[in-house]
Amino acid sequence: MTSADRTPEPSSRPDPARPGSEEFPDWLHQLEKEIRLGRTVRLRIWFRRRAGRLLAGVGALVALALLATLGTVGYGYARRPGPKAYPTISQPSGVYATSTASPPPAAGPFDGTPAAAFPQGAAGITLPPAKRTGDFTPKQVAAALAKVRAALITARLDRTFMTAKDPERLVRQFAPDERANIRRDFTSDVFANFATRLAPGARLAPEQTRVKGRVTYRATRNPRGVPVLAVTTNFVWAYAFRTAGVYPGDGVVIVHDTLVWELPHPGDVRSGANGLWLTDMQSYGANVDCAAFDKGLLDVGKASDPEPIVTTTATAEPDSLYDPDRSLDIPDTCGLHD
Repeated sequence: MTSADRTPEPSSRPDPARPGSEEFPDWLHQLEKEIRLGRTVRLRIWFRRRAGRLLAGVGALVALALLATLGTVGYGYARRPGPKAYPTISQPSGVYATSTASPPPAAGPFDGTPAAAFPQGAAGITLPPAKRTGDFTPKQVAAALAKVRAALITARLDRTFMTAKDPERLVRQFAPDERANIRRDFTSDVFANFATRLAPGARLAPEQTRVKGRVTYRATRNPRGVPVLAVTTNFVWAYAFRTAGVYPGDGVVIVHDTLVWELPHPGDVRSGANGLWLTDMQSYGANVDCAAFDKGLLDVGKASDPEPIVTTTATAEPDSLYDPDRSLDIPDTCGLHD
């Protein structure tokens, strides 16, 4: 962080009547010589004579303190997860100083990031009120929303599932006719769009995953004309990994997904089709280990990697990656799946 020297402008006051008078009348100097002034008065005269220099000194100290503070904050911000291709200001010409002080370690893995204000775990998955929608009764809507929420909790928050050898803990929550498709997704990296699986050796911190997003539903019909309740979920999941990093966000991995779940009206389909279907998915990751994420697995980026904390270069602000309203349509570097 640099800053131009802020040289004060010359005073607009007229010069003193004579050199060395410092704007005090002769009679006051005479009084100072002939009358024994009290300590308070003497201090008052001393401060008045030196007010300009004192103010200049105090101003310099304040400016230096501000530069040090801004330098520390700016350096820490530059280390957050996110791309390097965001706008920068043009530095003014003149004398400048660069801060070299390192910021203190964060008290928690999410401190200094937007995720610090996110709800913890399942508390971040808030369901809308269940109302009659199309052919679906309030009770059917409530049951459908509960199924979607349970699937999200397993897929993104259940640490046992994240390290399990097989995905059946999640697969069995889908409609019987959809399960073969979900199992097939787990044979490639496609599953990373809707489920979290940890890479070998990856270690999550004890802190719960932070979650922020939205759940929306509406009644519609699928391409075959069957009435379905379409539930769209849009969430940012912020995972805290164990890391030696000391800067805000060093150990935080972000996954942002938008998923469309469909539940057919139970009276219009056979039993095998009754239940949860996943019909559309999109996601991106940030601050990930690219080699692991190319396989659909999650781990934090390594500090030794040339680009460990960047999975996209299209965002103007690193903090925007934490925003559920941010578009998922970003160029693929290593962490985007469509």
